[in-house]
Amino acid sequence: MFPPPLIPLVARGKEMGGSSVRRAPVSSRTRSRATTVLLPSMLMFGVIVASSGLLLMIEKGILAEVKSPPLHPSHRELSWRNAGSARAASVPEDVGYQVLQDIRNRTIHTMCGQKNMPHNIWDLSAGQRRTLLKHILVSDKHRFLYCYVPKVACSNWKRILKVLDGVLENVDVKLKMDHKSDLVFLSDMKPEEIRYRLKHYFKFIFVRDPMERLLSAYRNKFGEIKEYQLKYGVEIIKRYRKTPGKTTGDDVTFSEFLRYLLDEEVEKMNEHWMPIYNLCQPCVVRYDFIGSYERLNEDANYVLEHVQAPSFIRFPERQSWYKPVTPQTLHYYLCNTPRGLVKELLPKYILDFSLFAYPLPNITSEFCRQ
Repeated sequence: MFPPPLIPLVARGKEMGGSSVRRAPVSSRTRSRATTVLLPSMLMFGVIVASSGLLLMIEKGILAEVKSPPLHPSHRELSWRNAGSARAASVPEDVGYQVLQDIRNRTIHTMCGQKNMPHNIWDLSAGQRRTLLKHILVSDKHRFLYCYVPKVACSNWKRILKVLDGVLENVDVKLKMDHKSDLVFLSDMKPEEIRYRLKHYFKFIFVRDPMERLLSAYRNKFGEIKEYQLKYGVEIIKRYRKTPGKTTGDDVTFSEFLRYLLDEEVEKMNEHWMPIYNLCQPCVVRYDFIGSYERLNEDANYVLEHVQAPSFIRFPERQSWYKPVTPQTLHYYLCNTPRGLVKELLPKYILDFSLFAYPLPNITSEFCRQ
């Protein structure tokens, strides 16, 4: 799992018309100490939003050093599900929680408020709307909508949905996940049914550092899944390797994969590497909660409590075979990839970095020598 500097949960505040999250009081001593740490990040993200200078900042490498402090649900928000739990951890009540919520909410509000941005699902093209609606899962029983993002624990959330609907007995059932059957998608519904649920249901997504998500997709699909090796790997090698020879697509390099992404049209990408923005359209769907992969269990507990899931339902533990992307792994791959290639690719994922307040990857020579 990627370490804490990345951003977790957000509940869209009153200015966005969504649900708000209770915040615990913070002592003046804590506030003073935390403010010293937070101000650079606050100012930096303020500059980004005000100037729209994201791509210029990529070129200058300014954002590489921006480290956003972690956010945490308050004790009160987690108490119901954490009570008596051996997995319950101490959650510091940090002023950073409120500050970074505000940063993220204001960033989304400002960028999505631009005239050229879509403001409801009917502003989207037919293809964009189709992609969005087929990624939003529906629970009428618990009145929530979940936009699933591949490589951000979506299989476990689908397990939870199936348990809530009585299809699975519990989240630990040892079955290969069927990602389509026994699930209800917003795309299955009529326009008036879609409008009603978007207006009245609790809406949430989980996000992840964009480069970490891409690396996770690369390692999983091209290192383990024959179908992806044959469908994408063979073509990538033929297209980008000088002497491809005969290949089964199982030896695609990370650089070749990024070159492929650079040439791909975003809206035609496979869902495992399509930007989160394009999958879930946060400018047209007012998500009440944006959870973070970096704080998966804590944020998942908050959602389960909020939708009043039965107390026996918990977020599944990681599978024993799962190979997490560690900071060292990400460092290795990024630093062994041509720097220019990474910089060229960032604009395709810039909305994921900026809207969800993730720092851009540090690919400076100094960082890579470490």
